[in-house]
Amino acid sequence: MRDAIQQEEQNTMLLAESDGCAVWQLRNETGEGTVTCYTIFPGVELRFRDLHMTHCVCGKTDDRVRLTIEHCREGRMAYALGEGAFSYVSAGEMKLENGASCSQKLDLPSGHYHGLVVTLDPEQASRSLPNVMAGFSVTPAAILRRFALNEMPKVIACTERVAHIFEEMYRVPEKARISYFQIKILELLLALDSMTPPKKNAAHPYFYKTQLEKTKAVRDFLAEHISENFTQEELSARFDFALTPMKTCFKTAYGTSIGAWLTDYRMNYAAEILLREKRRNIAEIAAQVGYDSASKFAAAFKKVKHMTPAEYRSALR
Repeated sequence: MRDAIQQEEQNTMLLAESDGCAVWQLRNETGEGTVTCYTIFPGVELRFRDLHMTHCVCGKTDDRVRLTIEHCREGRMAYALGEGAFSYVSAGEMKLENGASCSQKLDLPSGHYHGLVVTLDPEQASRSLPNVMAGFSVTPAAILRRFALNEMPKVIACTERVAHIFEEMYRVPEKARISYFQIKILELLLALDSMTPPKKNAAHPYFYKTQLEKTKAVRDFLAEHISENFTQEELSARFDFALTPMKTCFKTAYGTSIGAWLTDYRMNYAAEILLREKRRNIAEIAAQVGYDSASKFAAAFKKVKHMTPAEYRSALR
């Protein structure tokens, strides 16, 4: 566990380690986060990822066959599909993968990610699982075969049963943590064993690297020109990006439309100014974030922050 975190992520610090649990802090130029790692039983590890950064390395990539089950609770994560194509796992979805093709270099376009990942070594886990529950017959190898996890991962919307199992894993009582995790992982394997795998033609939406680079360029351009207003047609022409794919790719990457993302960004930026420059006129702040009317700015601010700019400034003094 220690090597897996340290070998490819240099900006790390071990915060605590005891009784099969280690808590690591990750830092780079884009932010920081924590990874809490548990050894549940031989061949089975569980990691909780709480990340506030746009990319990081959370482990060591190798060629061992493993069953990897990733659950996204908040945020979104890009993953490679081969031949320059990428897709995303977002909140409420799980990614099933053969660990031999699993990259530990994480791309987090929304700047935050909260989730967990269970990793099972087929040989070790198959020996240890029946020791936890006599007669337990579901194996990681069987799940790998059931979902045809060869080179490509499978991203699936969680069923109600699976979502409930994951949610309980985030709220485990501290006293019986390892024992509780053992039970939940057995439940998860049983649930996966009874699920109907997605059809081959039920492909997850994907995009190419050039499209993702243009999408990021659109976002960065809007952030840098926060006081100006551009139509989506103008952005499409500026970045040589067809309008419909641009809108679709942006929403998939950042979880919201271009307009909604820009409004949120502007309101968060304005909120910082309201607190930092307490004597600054609200109309001036409105203009700085692209509004020619203080009343329109106030309405947009209230929609996002649930209070007017004046109320926000007063409440947080």
